[in-house]
Amino acid sequence: MPLEATRAVEAVWRIEGPRIVATLAKMTGDLGQAEDVAQEALAEALTSWPEAGIPANAGAWLTATAKRRAIDAWRRRERRDDRYRLIAHELSESAEDSWEPIDDDLLRLVFTACHPALSRESQVALTLRVVGGLTSAEIARMLLVPVATVQARITRAKKTLSAAGVAFETPEPSEWRARLDGVLGVVYLIFTEGYAATAGERWMRPELADEALRLGRVLCGLVPREPEPVALVALMEFQRARFASREDAAGRPVLLADQDRTMWDRRQIARGRAALRRADLLASGRGRGTYALQAAIAECHTVASHVDDTDWETIVVLYEALGRIAPSPIVELNRAVAVSMATGPATALRIVDDLARRGELRGSPLLPSVRGELLARLGRATEAREEFAHAIALTANDAQRRVLEEKAAALD
Repeated sequence: MPLEATRAVEAVWRIEGPRIVATLAKMTGDLGQAEDVAQEALAEALTSWPEAGIPANAGAWLTATAKRRAIDAWRRRERRDDRYRLIAHELSESAEDSWEPIDDDLLRLVFTACHPALSRESQVALTLRVVGGLTSAEIARMLLVPVATVQARITRAKKTLSAAGVAFETPEPSEWRARLDGVLGVVYLIFTEGYAATAGERWMRPELADEALRLGRVLCGLVPREPEPVALVALMEFQRARFASREDAAGRPVLLADQDRTMWDRRQIARGRAALRRADLLASGRGRGTYALQAAIAECHTVASHVDDTDWETIVVLYEALGRIAPSPIVELNRAVAVSMATGPATALRIVDDLARRGELRGSPLLPSVRGELLARLGRATEAREEFAHAIALTANDAQRRVLEEKAAALD
């Protein structure tokens, strides 16, 4: 029973953790306190569940227990105000099994974490931790920074929010636009972690991708005249449509060129295409933004019947446009891959070598894995093997490591 209870606590926290913290943050108005009482509730669960049994609604149990801990803390501080009495009264009436959907609380937390008082880096780190439920190590790998840097950003963000007295309430509509870019950025980072996990045994985390897609759809309803939220939803729809073919029965990654395209979700692709058309209409006269350009690239892949039928020339042009409005080493690396398919690996290798000379993407397995692929296609097996070995040493994802090992072995 103790082991079963421990596993139950871990499973409930993995699935319900962000929602529980969001509920507590709304109640307490303090993110740091919300996380503290949530951890206290987890500790109590580990003690009581082995004897009392696992509650039918474990998420509600943890939430109710954490709320009581928060109330106890208020009592200790002798803050017997109306707010405390009202919440205590509601809690006594609600019972442990009254679990309510709290989608709005999560969205509220996303907007709060993207508060202008925080730097963009702190917004991203805090939201990925609280809303995405990611560890500091996972966030560090995504952002290509040390774990200590992520921890410092999160700690600093909490202190800043607390010092500023930021209320955990959805900002006024007049404030949404100023926070929208940050919100969109973290939603897509959460999806990206679900699309290709940075660490662990699993290649994908579909539940995380679905949560990001849900948040994106809710955002579209909040700002219906803004094109980029719609474009982001289109991008996520295109990418989510390919999940069924992105790994084999053993959980090993399947590269785009080898995927069974009959397994792609055509209804989801249709939704993506409709969303992209809508985004284009909303952006009429203003030009496509970063998510619309990425969605257009994803659309090129999803409408091709085979990798050889893909319109790689158009994809190269789209990446060039994306690089002009949102330059980044990842965009440049992806452009190199598209160039290799459109005109051959030699030209692409020059782009990748330039990235390497500038020290771009140092610490990420992406650059050496792409460089190894290009060298292999050029018949430079020894160098390719070295690049794959470098990428293997850098990756923290077991599934990705196996793919790289297979590529290196195929060169022998």
